[in-house]
Amino acid sequence: MITVGQLARYVGVSTKTIRVYHNKGLLPEPDRDSSGYRRYGAGHAIDLIKIRTLAEAGVPLARIRDLRFATNDEFRQALHQIDTDLSARIHDLRATQERLRQLAAGHPLATPAEVSNHLEQLTGLGFSERWVALQNDLWILVFATHPDTAITLFHDQAQTLADPTLCQIFLDYDNAHDLDPHDPRVDDLARRIVDATRERYGADDLPGHDTKSEIPVLIQAAVNASSPTWQRLDTLIREQLSV
Repeated sequence: MITVGQLARYVGVSTKTIRVYHNKGLLPEPDRDSSGYRRYGAGHAIDLIKIRTLAEAGVPLARIRDLRFATNDEFRQALHQIDTDLSARIHDLRATQERLRQLAAGHPLATPAEVSNHLEQLTGLGFSERWVALQNDLWILVFATHPDTAITLFHDQAQTLADPTLCQIFLDYDNAHDLDPHDPRVDDLARRIVDATRERYGADDLPGHDTKSEIPVLIQAAVNASSPTWQRLDTLIREQLSV
C-alpha cells in the first residue's frame, strides 16, 4: 500500500490531479488507515493509469466517469470511437503543422500548385512585389472561403492575364498605386476597366453581380485600403458599371 504522493509519482500525475479525480467520481477514494493516511493499492494505480490515458486522449472527465460502469463490450466500443476521433485529430494536427511550415517558408497556404506557379510568373510580367504579395493573400482567402468555386475564379483571372490588352490594364492598375487619386490617368484607367469588364462579361454577368457572399466586398476593401488611388478607382468603376 502506498501514499497518494507515491501513487502520483509512479503514475506521472500530480496529487492535485488525483484529488480532482476523486471529487469527480472517477477514482474511488480509499479510507484512511489507523495513522490517518489514505493508502492506495495496485488497483488504484491501474485505474489511475487508465484515467490518465483517456484524459490525455482528450476524453472529457464526465465521459471517463461513465466508462467506469460500462460493460466490457461498451468499454471496447468506446475505446474504438476514441481511437477513431484521436486519429482524426492527429490528421488535422498534421495538416495544420504542414500549413505552419509553409507559412514559415513563405509559401502560399491552402492554394493549389498552379496558383503558386501563377504568382511566380507575375513578377516576370512586370508586376510589383506589392501586387504579388497582395494577390497571394487574396487567393488564400478565396480558396479558404469558397473552395468549390475558387479554382474557376482563378482560371478566369489567369486567362485574363494571358490577354496582352487586359494584362496591361492590370499592370496599369498596379502602377496606379502611388498616383495622386485625382490624376487624369486614374479616370482614364477606370473607363478602360469598365469597358473591358463589360466586353468580357456582359452587363448581366458581372463578377460578383448576383452573389450573396461578403467575400468580394471584403477582398475589394483590402485592396482599397492599400492605396487612396485604388479606392477612388473602385468608386469610379462601381459608379460607371451601375449606369
